[in-house]
Amino acid sequence: MRFISLASGSRGNAYVLDAPQGALLIDCGLSGRTFLSRCRAASFDPERLCGVLFTHNHTDHVKGLAALHKKFPQLPLFANSLTAEAICRQEGLDSPELFCLFENGQSFEAGPFVVQAFSVPHDVPDPVGFSVRCGELTYFHATDAGAPLDSIGAYLAEADMATLEANHDPQLLAKSARPPCLKNRIRGPRGHLSNEEAAELVAHFATPRLKYLHLAHLSQECNAAHLAYAAISQALTARNLLSVKLAVLEQDQIFSPLP
Repeated sequence: MRFISLASGSRGNAYVLDAPQGALLIDCGLSGRTFLSRCRAASFDPERLCGVLFTHNHTDHVKGLAALHKKFPQLPLFANSLTAEAICRQEGLDSPELFCLFENGQSFEAGPFVVQAFSVPHDVPDPVGFSVRCGELTYFHATDAGAPLDSIGAYLAEADMATLEANHDPQLLAKSARPPCLKNRIRGPRGHLSNEEAAELVAHFATPRLKYLHLAHLSQECNAAHLAYAAISQALTARNLLSVKLAVLEQDQIFSPLP
């Protein structure tokens, strides 16, 4: 199973799990044209998609949905009911019936993938992360999560491959020109994980099963790749997980390593 990041950050998010039997898209926060061009650059054919999972309704995760649905009208769209309602209201779509609805905590199938959504704390209706199993491999995905909850870590403990938010450095956030209300939202319990909070999850829950770890949704103003990398590297070292392949995902750079 190959992991591809087409975009990761506050201006757009789109991630692909590409397996021999089909592929799965997690969030579509890119315009239709940008999504297709980045798929081509990653040598990925979007015709192989067998479903799209949505974590929540913020624009940087859903703004490409209308264009994607127009081009691939038969492509199943998966969301829980509150997220589906919020997306349709926000994006001007006809009905939440466009979506295949799931319940958090219950497994469902999307092509060769078995998916389970779990709740994360964020300031939208019913946001989720995902645990995705394909064959013998399990993938963990948690972005836009305001606190390093044990309930999130329990899914990380089962992962062979993971994508985890490391949004901001607290000192850079404090020094930034952002208004106090935005700073409080970001560092609040329904905002975004800091580097240290992401490291806390890794330090408590990562296991020798974990082989790949991707750091996602970094703030371009309030974080730096080397700070996120250093914080998580220290946590991996503390767990003696020195063989984990750690990567920092970027907003405008495709990440598509060899499988």
